[in-house]
This record gives sequence, structure tokens and C-alpha cells, in this order.
Amino acid sequence: MKKLFILCLTAALSMGVQAQVKTQKVNVSEVKPMADSNADKFAEIKFDTLRHNFGTFSKNEPIVNCSFAFTNTGTAPLVIHQALASCGCTVPRFTKEPIAPGERGAIDVTYNGKDKFPGHFQKTITIRTNALTEVVRLVIEGTME
Repeated sequence: MKKLFILCLTAALSMGVQAQVKTQKVNVSEVKPMADSNADKFAEIKFDTLRHNFGTFSKNEPIVNCSFAFTNTGTAPLVIHQALASCGCTVPRFTKEPIAPGERGAIDVTYNGKDKFPGHFQKTITIRTNALTEVVRLVIEGTME
């Protein structure tokens, strides 16, 4: 009896859910294109290089810097929302102001190997922007001796 009750309840609920779901057919000829004048405006970021190798450097001078130059190749201002390093020993710096179309900018990166084990390292910096390519990953590497 209990099983019959549960079965009837399940059937009634599923019919109620199906009755609430409506599908709407759209005639393609009635769909109008969006009249948005900004539809063709977009930002795009293009880096000169995505990887930097510091080579070999001494643990006596463990702080090294590099810069990743880029260009806004889009038609709208480029905004860098975030630059996140894969660890605390790597610090990226970037401009908060929008970069106009055709203008250049840079992401400056500092690696601090103080109190780190000597040897080869590889770190990533994730860049988030308003560009068509929203996420770009930069890589730094080197060997501290």
C-alpha cells in the first residue's frame, strides 16, 4: 500500500512539472538583429611574448625582474581586471587605467627567491581582462644557484 501511494505521488508530481514547462517556437524570420552600435567594438590583448627565462642567477642576488609588453589590438579600451601569481614569491604589477586601442602597456613581474631552495623554478601569472581572450597565462622561469 505504501509503495502504491509513493508511486502515485511521484506520477502526479512529474505530471505537474511537465505541465509547467512550456516550449515556445520562434519563427526565424521574425527575429530582428540587435541594433547595438557597440557590437563591433571589443578589446584584445596581444603580448610580445608569453614566457620569460631569467637564465641562471645567484642566490646572493635572488630578486629578478622582467616585463611583459602587450598591445591592445582591439577597437575598445582594454581593462586588466586581475593579475594573479601562482605563489607569493612572484609579484605582478599592472596599470589600473584602461589602455586605448592601439596603445601599449606592460605587466611588470618580480621574482623573489630569498629563502627558497636553489634550482630550477617555473611560475605562472594569470591575467584576467575584458578582452575577447579573457584569460592569458604568462610564465617565468630560471635557475637560482
